Parts: sequence; structure tokens; C-alpha cells
Amino acid sequence: MEFKKLTYADLVKATNRFSLVNLVGSGKYGSVYKGRIESEEHHTFAIKVFKLDQIGAKKSFHVECEALRNTRHRNLVRVITVCSTSDPTGHVFKALVLEYMVNGDLESWLYPTLIQEHHPKRLLCMGSRIAIAVDIAAALDYLHNQCMPPMVHCDLKPSNVLLDDDMGACVGDFGLAKFLHGCYSSSGIHGSTSTSLAGPRGSVGYIAPEYGFGSKISTEGDVYSYGVIILEILTGKRPTDEMFEDGQSLYKFVEDSFPEKICEILDPRINIPYYGNRDEEGGSSSEQENHEMAAGMMS
Repeated sequence: MEFKKLTYADLVKATNRFSLVNLVGSGKYGSVYKGRIESEEHHTFAIKVFKLDQIGAKKSFHVECEALRNTRHRNLVRVITVCSTSDPTGHVFKALVLEYMVNGDLESWLYPTLIQEHHPKRLLCMGSRIAIAVDIAAALDYLHNQCMPPMVHCDLKPSNVLLDDDMGACVGDFGLAKFLHGCYSSSGIHGSTSTSLAGPRGSVGYIAPEYGFGSKISTEGDVYSYGVIILEILTGKRPTDEMFEDGQSLYKFVEDSFPEKICEILDPRINIPYYGNRDEEGGSSSEQENHEMAAGMMS
């Protein structure tokens, strides 16, 4: 659809002056608000306001604009429009207006808390978790193998995986994304960029080990992060969990139990069914079915 240009005043009105009531998430470079724009057909949007007092925020805005301008896929969060202007005090203001994902991010589903006193977060069964993993894989396949030039997300983690009203997963937050210019061929094999990393690129627990040694950015770095997410989806444990110390890690935790003791390390909440649109025919899985599906995903 064609979306009109929005002013600072439009976004102030849409978010009730960037009220904390409408704040749905906050990161290093920006805060995301739920906003209603009455003049538009779908009304509700996610409005990401960049914290321009943070070093790197302005660059993150431009990188995200470039990434979203060159991509379009059902498993990527869709950008509606941008707002680059000044606020009434003369300070630079930059924001992205994005598709609103009603079910929030994957992290909040893996580690549920009470949203309201009488409305606890529903839990994900095995079928839902596999469907989400497939959606993330489809997004990465598009970024790595169908985009020209290929793109590396560089910050893949559960909080950057958003879920729509049908629990379909969409990858978002492209503030650290990198195009691999000149690094693709007809064979579809992608190399890395021509420059090395200037410090770690990503989030602790999800960064590929080779990045810590100054390796160049590559699609393999995203694949590593995806592998960590798969293990996290199945075990319900963060890679930064305090239990992982003295040489222990999420990967080793799973490896030591694979394949005979997988059921002992699966997230115990997996057996609780999720009654969403995607699982109307499935229901909950038996322990043996969970074991077989988990083994297949981990192998």
C-alpha cells in the first residue's frame, strides 16, 4: 500500500507522546512503541525511535533503512515508512514505522512472564517451535542466497524474532546488517566481506567464535547464531545462563545429552499444547515424538 509521509507530530499523536504505556521494547540504539495512525487502513504500527545520543545510533538507522529498502520476504519484518526530521526543540529525530507484530518476540514466549495479573503468556508446544525455526531458516535463506548482494543479519537472537497473529516468525532489527558486496557467484556460495570485523558484531552468546578472533563477516556467522537459537528453542535455556561456566556451554550441555538423554534436557513446558491457529490440528506431542523431533533438529 502507498503510505503518506509522517511528521514528528503524527508520531507524537500516534504514541500518545511516546507514552511508557505504549513502549513495547527498548535496545541500545532505539525504543519501539505501539502506535495508532487513524488515517491508515491497518491503524496499528510499531514505531522505532532511534536514540541519537548513543554513538552508532545514526549509522544504525541508515543501515536499517538500506537493508529494509532492499529486501522483501514474508519472514522479514516489513518497513512501512521512515521519519527523518527535527523535533520542536530543533534536535534531529529519526524513526522507522514498521509492521506491528501482535505476539511480540520469541524471547518472551521462551521465557514467559505474567503479562497481566490474570493473563499469563501461553506456552509453545513442539510443533509451534519447529514452525518458528523453519520460518527463521526461510528468512536466512532469503538473505544469504536470494538477495543480491547477499546480506548478513549479524544480530540474530530470540528478541529479534517477532511473531505475527498466526505465530508466523519474522526476523527484524537490521541495525547491524551487512551486505556482502562482490561476495557472491553463480554457484551460490558466498564468501565474506573484504574487511575484518572492528570488534564483535552481535550479541553475547550468539556471536560466532571466529568473530572474536577478527574473522571477516560471513553468512556462516548467522548460521552459527541460528544454531544457538535452535538449541535455545528446544532446551528453554539462554546461552548466557549462569549454569554455563567453567568451560560449560549450551552447545556442550546438549552435546553431552545427545541423543539418548535428550528428553532430560528438553524444555519441560514443551508438552503443554499451544492453542493457536497453527496448531489447531496438532495438539500436544507425546514425549517420544518430542524426543524424535528434537533429535532431528539437533543433528
